[in-house]
Parts: sequence; C-alpha cells; structure tokens
Amino acid sequence: MLFGGTFDPIHLGHTKVAGAAAETLNAEKVVFVPAKCSPLKGFSPKAGDRSRLEMIALATAEYPVFAVSDCELQRPAPSYTLDTVRQFKQAYGPNVSIHWLLGADGIDDLVHWHGIRELIDECCLTTMYRAGYEGPDFARFERNWGPKRVKKLQENVVETPLVDVSSTEVRKRLAADDDIGGMLHPDVIEYIRRHQLYRRESTD
Repeated sequence: MLFGGTFDPIHLGHTKVAGAAAETLNAEKVVFVPAKCSPLKGFSPKAGDRSRLEMIALATAEYPVFAVSDCELQRPAPSYTLDTVRQFKQAYGPNVSIHWLLGADGIDDLVHWHGIRELIDECCLTTMYRAGYEGPDFARFERNWGPKRVKKLQENVVETPLVDVSSTEVRKRLAADDDIGGMLHPDVIEYIRRHQLYRRESTD
C-alpha cells in the first residue's frame, strides 16, 4: 500500500488513518511516499526534501508495517503518481496488489491527475473517508472514465478515524510558537525544534 503526499510535516492524523486503512485491507506494508512538489498545488513544501523524509522516518519507526520511500524525491518535478505506481509494480512483480491511498477531500482533483484512467487500471486507487461522514460517490465520473473504472473506485473505499489535524494548521501553530501537543509524534516535534523548521523566517 502506498501513501503519497507532501507530509509537510507528517502528523498523527497521517499515521492513524494509514494504520486504520492497512488493518482494513490487511496490507503487508504501507510505504509513505513524500512528493517533491505536487503538480496540482503548484508550490514547493516549506520543509526541504531531506527534512520531510527524516521526519517521516521518525514518525513511522515504531510501526513494523510502515516504511518510507524517497523515489519521488529522486525524480525531477513534477512527479506523477502513475510513474510511482509503475515503479513499485516493477519492483514487486505482477502478483502484488498495489493500493494508492487517497483522502476523500482529494476526489474532486482526480480529473486533473496525470494519466488518471491508466492509474485506475493499474492499481487500486483506495479512497479513505472519515468516520461519521457519508462515503464518496464516484457516479459523476462515469461519463469520463466509464462504468468499469467507477465500479472499481467504489469498491476500494475504506472508513478511517476522524482526526481533526492538518499540516497547514500545524505549520501555523509552529510559526506562532503555539502548542502542538497531540498533533505530532514527539520525535518529530524534537526534530522540528532542533532544526528550527517552520519558523516565519525559515526557508527549509
């Protein structure tokens, strides 16, 4: 199972939903894949590549099922999800089922994803939705992608815990020197403070 994002920084919401999805899908491994720069967001992460990679390693170290890959950081931007999925398929072989985790709030952007039809065909694009909310409805995409792909998307939906935390909020709190207790792994907090990340004047 692959979990992509900027992880700027990785927070407890990321690890909690990934763990829940892994349990539901009985995944052997969850690989966090930090993006160099999201083609859709159009701006670079606040923390540098190495810092984000090291923070993910710290946040996931105590979970045997979690791992981290720098494959997208090694490629020139923009880095596309389809390329990453194909890279993992080549590495693990055709008999391994690959899931790419997607937050329900990212569904509207799928129409803009590079090679979205091929991506749906080549992996299980698995949508996570928050407990207490309605599951996603992909019927509106049937005209674009066809009923077979929409059915596959609808079959790969998992409910995850409701975690009210975002990287944007974390960065705002860090810049204002506000409390971030319960939002980040303690080792990640220590790393951020030691390297003075997310300060107003910081560029890393």
